[in-house]
Amino acid sequence: MAFRIGHHPNNLHLRLASVWPGAFAGLKAEFVAYPEGRDTADLLKEGAIDIGGTGSTPPILAEASGLAVRYVAASSPRPANGAILVRESSIIQNLADLKEQPVALVDGSFLTYFLAKRLEEGGLMLKDVQRLDMAPGASRDALQSGAVSAWVAMAPHLQQSLATGEFRVLADCGSLIPNRSLFWTINERGVRDEVLDAFASELQQLGNAIAADPEKAAELLSTNDDPAERRAWTRVVAERNWHVAAADTLVLREQQAEADTLFHHGDLAAPLTIKSLHGEEI
Repeated sequence: MAFRIGHHPNNLHLRLASVWPGAFAGLKAEFVAYPEGRDTADLLKEGAIDIGGTGSTPPILAEASGLAVRYVAASSPRPANGAILVRESSIIQNLADLKEQPVALVDGSFLTYFLAKRLEEGGLMLKDVQRLDMAPGASRDALQSGAVSAWVAMAPHLQQSLATGEFRVLADCGSLIPNRSLFWTINERGVRDEVLDAFASELQQLGNAIAADPEKAAELLSTNDDPAERRAWTRVVAERNWHVAAADTLVLREQQAEADTLFHHGDLAAPLTIKSLHGEEI
């Protein structure tokens, strides 16, 4: 049976892996496309995929639902991958001004964790704002029209939207949270250790290849022949750290910190203990 790697538009590593010549050839992998990272746990549970890549939050929610998550690999932190945007003309000047305001985001992604940590700086909790779960394009349109007061945006939509001059950054991600891409499966899939090790190794090689040729990556990511889109993708690829390494104790501790934050804000019904790769508490 083929090793099925799930990929969605917001995980650029695996999106590129699905079209990069020769990528993962050693695994004889089958790539399975799906709409968004929040679908990953369900697809793993159903057996439609054997591994996927998301931000930090979906595997925490998967584990909170009772699944036995296995972290396989992780990207480097990405300080430029998220920001809270408001309209350039908005009266909102600080995080405290978001109290009771409608905020658009892909809820249940790493953006929820990012928003929670930034709201704490303004003396607020997640429950103090009106969270609206919206896709990036719809979020941008809603902010542009004034239907929402803020948008928690991620790359590449963040950079593309800032380039228009219509929006400004209220708060960026920076080093507030690690903001890694995480590559994970669940023990219920029964994937052998040597296959997961080979996946992590192939992912590292792909990251090196992407970093060495951002123009090629931009060409593969572009949806048409628009030179402006190609330049935008080249900039996104060139500015990103594509290094990937096997998941380690540091990554698991970061996940524990996020789980604790989500419980504190009421997004987890009960405390969650992140386990090591071998099932012990970290």
